[in-house]
Amino acid sequence: MFERIRANKIKSFFLVAILATLMILAGLVLGESIAQGGGMVGVVIALIIWTVLTLVSYYAGDSMILAISHAQPIEKKDAPQLYNVVEEMSIASGLPMPKVYIIEDSAPNAFATGRNPKTASIAVTRGLLDKMSRDELQGVVAHEMGHVLNRDILFVMMASILVGVLVLLCDFYLRSFWRVGGSRSSSRREGGKGGAQAILVILAIIMAILAPILARLLYLAISRRREYLADATSAALTRYPEGLASALEKIANDPDVLEVANRATSALYIANPIKPFEERYVAWESTHPPIGERIKILRSIAGGASYLSYQNAWRDVGQRSLRARLISPDEMAQSNTRFQPPQQPAGPQT
Repeated sequence: MFERIRANKIKSFFLVAILATLMILAGLVLGESIAQGGGMVGVVIALIIWTVLTLVSYYAGDSMILAISHAQPIEKKDAPQLYNVVEEMSIASGLPMPKVYIIEDSAPNAFATGRNPKTASIAVTRGLLDKMSRDELQGVVAHEMGHVLNRDILFVMMASILVGVLVLLCDFYLRSFWRVGGSRSSSRREGGKGGAQAILVILAIIMAILAPILARLLYLAISRRREYLADATSAALTRYPEGLASALEKIANDPDVLEVANRATSALYIANPIKPFEERYVAWESTHPPIGERIKILRSIAGGASYLSYQNAWRDVGQRSLRARLISPDEMAQSNTRFQPPQQPAGPQT
């Protein structure tokens, strides 16, 4: 898994670097549009905001996401079956036992977050516990452990916060501009510099609109592949891909909407929780692959629940080239020795 871990660390670095560039450009243009010579002030403010956000998202991002999601920590006595399933998947993956949280919401869903496996947390909704069988619950938890194993959790945690805040900042500027922009523009024209300032204002508006779009596209470009990989890891950990396939089918058909989810945190979940969003926008704008395709891949796995069998099903279902590769040969070889059938922990099963 070292290749996947290294790749996700590189993605996290580039995400932070690209968002820093976008925020600096936005600060320069927006600052200059507000006051002549204010571009450098805008850059300094943007750098301060970026530094604070990066540190906060890295060291406290998981706590923020759990708080936003209204997730409450539990002990084994609170949900014995869930706790046992998480213990099983922790043993099967060779990872430390993550903290377990429950979100009191009737919509079935789940996510994992944290900086690394030692600080990882898995949160599931009450609806998931009530509506899933044990095998389905195991498939979902194994999927989330796959995100922990592949180090997706750091990247998605930071992306959720940084991209979300960049969108909010640009939205705040646009709202402020429409409130006070007219009077400032007229005063600048009276000063004889209306043409240059008008161009800056137009550039600022374009930047405020494009910056969050570019950041979002960067996020979407690399978020879908991690879902396929986590599905493959779930199949390898449980040796029963039908468990996750059946769980995804129930989640997709469930009418309840996850009230605590929003556009910034939606990519964390095992399935896109904002169903009206999926209905209004085309599929390529979703943070998740089509759920129907994910289910079909899992049910098309032949020759054992291994990385290789998942990759073959991924190619066949998606009509991808035989040269297309989701998982490297080294990772496939490691999975054959690393992933063992899950052991049942001692204790009552409920």
